[in-house]
Amino acid sequence: MSLVRFNQPASVFPYRSLLNEMLNDFGTFTGQDSRSSVPAVNIRETEGEYQLEVAAPGLNKEQFSVNVEDRVLTVSAEQKKEETQENGKWTRREFSYASFKRSFTLPKNVNAEAIKATYDNGVLHVHVPKAEAVRPKQIEIQ
Repeated sequence: MSLVRFNQPASVFPYRSLLNEMLNDFGTFTGQDSRSSVPAVNIRETEGEYQLEVAAPGLNKEQFSVNVEDRVLTVSAEQKKEETQENGKWTRREFSYASFKRSFTLPKNVNAEAIKATYDNGVLHVHVPKAEAVRPKQIEIQ
């Protein structure tokens, strides 16, 4: 039996889409091992929009930042925690800091002005609507 490090899944979409771009562009992360430090992102394409789900339990919506600039969607979060305990002659001070940043190149067929994000039960939902002109349209034959 041989071990395989990682096989990139074949795309189920025959055309170049946001899903393909995102699967090939996971953003950049410097620091610790990215498998444990960067939350998982689910990406789904529907007829009218692209949907991203970022798994980030333990955070609240004020800790997130979602930005779009030059067709690049960036999702980031920062969490700081400090705890100090004093008792007579000793002081215990603990602190932790965690952050992540994921960037995705958006295709030209999105309406960047209408992007919306919500946070619910540990999951950040980002809705990226497609532009009206590029949505599939059924032409009626007369």
